[in-house]
Amino acid sequence: MGVVGNVLGKVEVRLKWDPSPLGEPPRHLDIVAATYSMDDPFGKPAYLVHYDSRSPDGTINMSRHSQTGQGFGFVEVMSLEFDRLSGAYARVIVGVVIHQEPVPRTFGDISNAGVVILEGYEELLTDDFSGMAGSTATTLAEFTRNDTGHWKLREMIRGSDSDPAGFMIEMGAVRHI
Repeated sequence: MGVVGNVLGKVEVRLKWDPSPLGEPPRHLDIVAATYSMDDPFGKPAYLVHYDSRSPDGTINMSRHSQTGQGFGFVEVMSLEFDRLSGAYARVIVGVVIHQEPVPRTFGDISNAGVVILEGYEELLTDDFSGMAGSTATTLAEFTRNDTGHWKLREMIRGSDSDPAGFMIEMGAVRHI
């Protein structure tokens, strides 16, 4: 797991995948973010951001959303403005979930999927989910605030078999390996 050494400002998470073949139900993936307070950085998320929400202060939001994967390039985009995020927050975990209706799916069922995390034009993290073929969701990155108030990124790719609702609650919990 790598740690990105730069101080982070505005970051984008971009997601792509191929649509379902003709006649199959849509394949629906979502970027999700869980924000944790300084008081409880490994407990319950202070708030969640996904396709149907944004952070209370507007610093984390979805600027593009797809329910099918149709379109060119990255069809879903989440922006995180760490340079404006309140000092009340210590961690943000970002992940991707696959909707399990009407047909259960794993990353191995999704073709040409990929994610990139960028700050400006600099790629901070890229992944094609090939290591998560049997999973229905995965964390991607942990963003943490240091003692000087600056944010850093740590790669945290790990699969989960939870449904979307369960994954969003558990994605930032401490796991003992």
